[in-house]
Amino acid sequence: MTLLPEAPPARAVVSPDGLRIATYEFGDPEAPTVIAVHGFASSAMVNWHATGWTRDLIRAGFHVIAIDQRGHGQSDKPHDPAAYSMEALVNDVLAVIDTYLVTDAAYLGYSLGARVGWQASFDLPHLVSRAVLGGIPDGDPLTRFQVEQAKSFLTDGTPVEDRLTATYLEMASGISGNDLAALVSLVEGMRGGVQPGAHNAPTQPVLLATGSDDSILAASRALAELAPNASFLEIPHRAHFNAPTSRVFRDAAVQFLVGRAG
Repeated sequence: MTLLPEAPPARAVVSPDGLRIATYEFGDPEAPTVIAVHGFASSAMVNWHATGWTRDLIRAGFHVIAIDQRGHGQSDKPHDPAAYSMEALVNDVLAVIDTYLVTDAAYLGYSLGARVGWQASFDLPHLVSRAVLGGIPDGDPLTRFQVEQAKSFLTDGTPVEDRLTATYLEMASGISGNDLAALVSLVEGMRGGVQPGAHNAPTQPVLLATGSDDSILAASRALAELAPNASFLEIPHRAHFNAPTSRVFRDAAVQFLVGRAG
């Protein structure tokens, strides 16, 4: 069994609107930096450390800064939907980059983290040199999440009838430390906001990757065609929630990131 590197303690970075964003630093600070941003209802430790990503990135010669997005992990979890917008999440990434004095970073994101990465790559081309974006479709997938049903469930236990909403709540409740009210506020705050598309396509080299069993596969592939320097990986035998555990995905991503100077 290959042991994972010891998880470092969280270091708080203060966002522009005053929230504490938990970050975790792995590897040599003098090495090329990868900013790793997890998916909805997950965390830096669950998405990137427990699955072996931090270990493999360190072995490949990278310095990794993993972020708990606002509403997740050890970061602050406001219950006001107004605290959650694409602009706010991108500004959190920028605050982390600035606090760690990083001038050139690769970006690694999955699901919600990949959506943030698409916009961050577009907004911060002087700081983000390339990106791996897993499990990201075009359009707004949050429109199917039934916010009112979720709120009723949290208020008085009313059963959630919508299958997708129930699945997300069940998944989120199974991860220690999650605040379901904050996560529902995140969905409410972000829905209808800035979406990935041709108008904000990053021009850096980008690798998009989605599981072969993920319902968003076709949409993800279509999104990759909108970015001028994007390539696409279909992750074999993976659906949306288990794609980050794929060694095929991890190996391809590391290889792509190593080639950043090419």
